Amino acid sequence: MNIEDLFNRENILDISFFNFRNAVTAAFYADRDLHILKVNNNFKEFFPILGNVSNAYFPDVLKQLGVDEGIIKTFSEDFKKNSRVLIPHITIHSEGKEHVYSLLATHTHDDSFSYLNGVQGQFVDRTQEFELRKERENLLEEKIRDHEIIEEKTHQLERLATRLAKYLSPQIYDSIFSDRNETKPNFSRKNLTIFFSDIVGFTEISDGMEPEKLAFIINRYLSEMSDIAIEYGGTIDKFIGDAVLVFFGDPETRGEQQDALNCANMALRMQEKVEELHDVWQENGIANPLKVRMGINTGYCTVGNFGSDHRLEYTVLGSPVNLAARLQTATEPDTILISESTYTLIHDKAECTHVGEITPKGFLRPIRTYHLNCTLDETSGEAGRRSLKHVAEHVSVSIADASHIKEAIEELKTIQEELEDKLSSTKDFS
Repeated sequence: MNIEDLFNRENILDISFFNFRNAVTAAFYADRDLHILKVNNNFKEFFPILGNVSNAYFPDVLKQLGVDEGIIKTFSEDFKKNSRVLIPHITIHSEGKEHVYSLLATHTHDDSFSYLNGVQGQFVDRTQEFELRKERENLLEEKIRDHEIIEEKTHQLERLATRLAKYLSPQIYDSIFSDRNETKPNFSRKNLTIFFSDIVGFTEISDGMEPEKLAFIINRYLSEMSDIAIEYGGTIDKFIGDAVLVFFGDPETRGEQQDALNCANMALRMQEKVEELHDVWQENGIANPLKVRMGINTGYCTVGNFGSDHRLEYTVLGSPVNLAARLQTATEPDTILISESTYTLIHDKAECTHVGEITPKGFLRPIRTYHLNCTLDETSGEAGRRSLKHVAEHVSVSIADASHIKEAIEELKTIQEELEDKLSSTKDFS
């Protein structure tokens, strides 16, 4: 007699399945042909749709639960081959909800009780784990997206800042983006040196010019002038057509005298640059060289943010600005006319020629004016290597190096003698 004949089969099966009866997993026991013999309470709670599964073929149960055909096939093949199987991820929809399980199954073996040689398996509910994992993945994806959005916004701000830099003077740009000044009305009264320049007859020159060529010429000119203004520390207020308005002394200052001297040096360098650009103008169809008038004045102005709630402009206001513009209008082409207030600040460091008094439009008192010829080298006290120009009614004189004025005078005397000889020859011929 076999030992298994001494015991009740059902009781032995119950005892062997005892550990799974109250397990948190959905456990089942099947014979070797995968027909289910027992399930625990959780199996019934996990899968109420199944009802009574006694003697049901386990792969059919999986199919009834909506498990993918490929997973069922994998289960059957792996179990047949290895006598055990582990499927870590099975998605099952139950009562309108999606659940995730791991399926574990293995052959059991008992030498004493043949009916214990079957298959034990269980579904482990991993729904919360996968939800947390999915939530973490979503958070990571959101973090990545947020990082990408931040990077894109940063690039957009950088591109915007680059574009804004072209519309603002560097000093104003730095002031805005360093948050030194809020974008609200903010005014102060300061002694500033104002520079104003204008191309002589540019309206007539540009009237018959193609738009592309006009844009090239004016942009090239203004770019060169802007580079020089920035080099000497000037604040570019605005461009008005071909006119340029620059001021010194705000938002940064090196003292009233040095500000005025920097402005003078800037104007002289601009003169040189205009002459250097003559070849460029000729290549673009402007036969006659462009001539520029420049005016400089020093005085107390109101400087700050002016405008509306929708648009602000950092600029200077006051009669000194108007006077700089009037001086520019009053001077001859290719000369720099400065007021007495500017002359007083720089006269010991610049060579100027007294022109006389003018009473500009809008001003009641006459203004003493001077032509700025050159500035002096600070170390030697001599005129620096700057050009010197003088324009009269019938003749224009340009001296390449203002430090060679004496030599230029001797050359002019020679030219005078040659002209007198030609004049005499003409009279004799007539």
